[in-house]
Amino acid sequence: MVNGLIGRKIGMTQLFSEDGRAVPVTVLRAGPCVVVQRKTRERDGYEAVQLGFVEDRPDRRATKPMRGHFEKAGVPPTRVLREVELGEGQDMQPGETVTCEIFAPGERVDVIGTSKGRGFQGVMKRHGFGGGRATHGSMFHRAPGSIGASAYPARVFAGMRMAGHMGARRVTVKGLEVVQVDPERNLLLVRGAVPGARGSLVVIRRGHGSVAARAE
Repeated sequence: MVNGLIGRKIGMTQLFSEDGRAVPVTVLRAGPCVVVQRKTRERDGYEAVQLGFVEDRPDRRATKPMRGHFEKAGVPPTRVLREVELGEGQDMQPGETVTCEIFAPGERVDVIGTSKGRGFQGVMKRHGFGGGRATHGSMFHRAPGSIGASAYPARVFAGMRMAGHMGARRVTVKGLEVVQVDPERNLLLVRGAVPGARGSLVVIRRGHGSVAARAE
């Protein structure tokens, strides 16, 4: 089977473990997805499949070339396409369906999404700067401070943390535990939070046990 699936973030809730502890979980609508195209090492240089996320309504705005792309695979047009890698010895052909049953409770997954956009923000909110004194007469409340000397090097170094656009970035949260799988409703419950707003697209792939979050 493939190593990942396309889904949508529904929201967060909590479950109770056998010992009575509240477990925060994120509910994801994971799949179903159809295989639209097969990528091979001989032709494309890598092993992967192109998945289409099957939603309640098909993509009626698909262009004529894209309709031909879907007809070749024998599947209805979908609005969302993503590529997911195939592991060694795995093989899937166009037209096959992938559901959340590829995951099992207790398994670790990585969730890739787009973080919430916060617009233009200052250094205190964007980078966690402490700011200056809040006393009367201070002119250094929320300013970033010095960003470089004028005589030497007489420039601002690349990568200097400053005010700017915050959020709306591709973020990968690794090592989230699958708490529950509901194949009948195509639901996947993972422990913890995942990036993005409610209703945003995510890609769920098999992880390696790490719990670190990083922005790609």
